[in-house]
Amino acid sequence: MKKKIVCLTLAIMMSMTQAATVSASREDELREEQAWTSQQLDSVYSRMDELASAKAQLQSEIAQLDSDLINTMVTIDTLKGDIDNKELEIIKTKKNLAAAQNACEAQYNTVKKHIQFLYEKGGEDAWLNMMMNADNLADLLTKVEYTQETYKLDRKSLEKYENTAKQVKAIKQRYESEKADLEDMKKSYEDQSYVLQCKIDEKKAASADFDNELAYAQQMAEEYANLLAEQTAEINRLEAERIAAEEEARRQAEEEAARAAAAQEEADTEEYEQDTESEDGDDTYYDTQSDESYEDDVTYDEYGNVIDSDNTVPEGEYYSGQESSAGSSSSGSSVVDYATQFVGNPYVWGGTSLTNGADCSGFVQSVYKNFGVDLPRTSYEQQNAGTEVSYSDAQPGDLICYGSHVAIYMGNGQIVHASNSVDGIKVSNNAAYRTITSVRRLV
Repeated sequence: MKKKIVCLTLAIMMSMTQAATVSASREDELREEQAWTSQQLDSVYSRMDELASAKAQLQSEIAQLDSDLINTMVTIDTLKGDIDNKELEIIKTKKNLAAAQNACEAQYNTVKKHIQFLYEKGGEDAWLNMMMNADNLADLLTKVEYTQETYKLDRKSLEKYENTAKQVKAIKQRYESEKADLEDMKKSYEDQSYVLQCKIDEKKAASADFDNELAYAQQMAEEYANLLAEQTAEINRLEAERIAAEEEARRQAEEEAARAAAAQEEADTEEYEQDTESEDGDDTYYDTQSDESYEDDVTYDEYGNVIDSDNTVPEGEYYSGQESSAGSSSSGSSVVDYATQFVGNPYVWGGTSLTNGADCSGFVQSVYKNFGVDLPRTSYEQQNAGTEVSYSDAQPGDLICYGSHVAIYMGNGQIVHASNSVDGIKVSNNAAYRTITSVRRLV
């Protein structure tokens, strides 16, 4: 009778626990999804920071190019003014050259007429005739002096003509050369201005691209933030439901246990009264008590299995949902050696492949499956597997459980685990880098 009551109570508790476990499983999955969403949101924010920095750098470059372009345009305007002034100087020089040429031609004509006059009067003997026709020595000296002065004047006129012509020509050439230089400089600055404008247009286009990418990143960030808020709200709801279900299971179990105890007490009282009225008297009472005592001596574990007087489960009746650690041929060190083979492989949310990618609980499940130990799928469920030990007594192969995360202890404060999408499966040197919620021994 008592065994039936105990089994019934356990059945009620297990059914309620299963309902809570389903809720907890979904809650754990949501926590892993929440962690992934948080990583994506952080990645988007990081990308937004990179884009903002790149855009700021680009705006600085555009401002510098604008400044260079303005300076170039000012230089071009200055060169235009210099070219205009140089053209005025060239025009003035041309006028001076024309005047000088006219003066030189007049001087040349004068000399030419003078020489022509001498030859017309005396031909090749003009100078001799002039001296022979002198009236006296004074007249001769006067004529000779006049002739010398005339020669000197003619000579100076010719030299002045030549020098003036050379100077005017040199000035003209210099001005034209300077104008050509200014034209070349103007053309160079105009080309530079065009290049600067092209660079500015190109960088402004790139800045527009940054704006578009920033807007898209902002939109993605808002979507991830909204999704994160929804996941958080759903986790809170499921957590509240799980806590309520556990409380309800405990309440119903306590009520059922109380009813069972009352029924058992009533049944024992009736049986005692019947036995005392029997013809066999004390013998019948003794036999009944013996049977009752035998049944009272039988105890049960949390799964309803009969436990012998030495507190062991009879062969064939063990049922816990986990493989017995006593029957495992594997060792914690073997588990660690096997798990570390996959360090460096990728983290994949929802995955269970040790080579192609697994999440934290999928990694632990697949490692232990190699040793014949069947574990639940989620990290929340794995926190209830095996036997609870303290962290100070942790041995290689034990599970280190955190909130929504699980790892395999390696010893010396190290763990091997599927960390995140960035690091993948890796070894961490500080097992207590997060709050440890439980340490479970499986082998």
